[in-house]
Amino acid sequence: WLEGEHAYDQIPGISVAIVHDQELLWSGGFGAADLADGRPAAADTLYSICSISKLFTSTAIMQLRDTGKVRLDDPLQKHLEWFQLKKTAGEGDVTIEGLLTHASGLPRESDYPYWSAPDFSFPTHEQIVKRLSQQDALYPPELHFQYSNLGLTLAGEIVAAASGMPYTDYVQKKILEPLGLVSTTPFMPEAQRGKRLATGYSTLYRDGKRKPVPFFQGNGIAPAMGYASTAEDLARFASWQFRLLKNGGAEVLKATTLREMHRVHWAEPDFETIWGIGYAIDRENNKLFVGHGGSCPGYRTALLLMPEERIATVFMANAQNVDAEGWAKKIYDLVAPAILAASKEPGKGKAPAAELRRYAGTYSEQPWGGEVAVVPYEEGVILLGLPTMEPAKELMKFKLTGPDTFRRVRKDETLGEELVFEMGPDGKPVRFKRHSNYSPRIR
Repeated sequence: WLEGEHAYDQIPGISVAIVHDQELLWSGGFGAADLADGRPAAADTLYSICSISKLFTSTAIMQLRDTGKVRLDDPLQKHLEWFQLKKTAGEGDVTIEGLLTHASGLPRESDYPYWSAPDFSFPTHEQIVKRLSQQDALYPPELHFQYSNLGLTLAGEIVAAASGMPYTDYVQKKILEPLGLVSTTPFMPEAQRGKRLATGYSTLYRDGKRKPVPFFQGNGIAPAMGYASTAEDLARFASWQFRLLKNGGAEVLKATTLREMHRVHWAEPDFETIWGIGYAIDRENNKLFVGHGGSCPGYRTALLLMPEERIATVFMANAQNVDAEGWAKKIYDLVAPAILAASKEPGKGKAPAAELRRYAGTYSEQPWGGEVAVVPYEEGVILLGLPTMEPAKELMKFKLTGPDTFRRVRKDETLGEELVFEMGPDGKPVRFKRHSNYSPRIR
């Protein structure tokens, strides 16, 4: 499914990781980290993680809160004497908690065009401070949700002011190193250009092509969007959270503090937007998910955690206009039922018989569709049409009933139509027949 969607969506490269508790179940990549030199995308390929950076900044603030150096209800002026807006929007102070829940009333951005092509020139600390006094608040504090990169930038400034250390030094010493996140940096690693760092690409233009996006540094905005990481490092970040929640105590953070961050601290009246301390929160089918997505010039990434089940998925792409959060959720939908079943009854599931593997491959459905992936599974094979963004819903299970012959297993466990493979002289399938029509093997 991943390989097919990557090809049909014309994404240069993707990297993925799937975690259950302390186990990295699977990680890998498809496509190219750079189209020009053909470097393959892999589990250890570096990407901009953009707004996932906010989770590290929020963690730093909560560390400082737990050591008594800040309070969540502190007004910003207590730590940043230079914090002054041209115009406020009513009574009440902008607080640290307001920054972390995006309920501060601050505008989305510092007043510079850093998201504008072609340069993506992000301002320095000095530029942000200089322009802040010329900006207006949008709303009174604690009235509306307004996602704000400026807000998390100021949270990073508070980390530096309250700790007495430069922001990058603090997160490196207090978070990244203790967690063993050796491939995660609070800046874009320019020394890895042409090596481990994936080249970012644009959206698809009308000619069907993507263009390279210039390299950038987050500079003063880095606490909100400037980090780089890998699928495997973000998997380690997820495993740390599952470990802490399960074992209790303290490891980088107190377990109670992490639970606090995962809990809803802001909800819009329609409950369509709910937010924790730094973490985006989503409720679906009575399950609570936490995490964050990232979108920067040339990159889309997502980290999704289901704390109760201790399952996490990571998705990273080096291209714009890719629904990274949607991909991460669909990966979860596809693998979670099998993970949970295996956890409840270890050893019950069985690997497919060796002879079933010969049917595996991709088969053409032209002109009516794209392709069909055939995957061996327990007593038969699974068919999945490609492309699709609903892989879990569209899986079709077939049971082996005779030589090269299968029948579809319906939801009520009765058997439906036949699937018959025609084999070549080498013993490998040439095509399959279903509903009296043929689908030739293409890979």
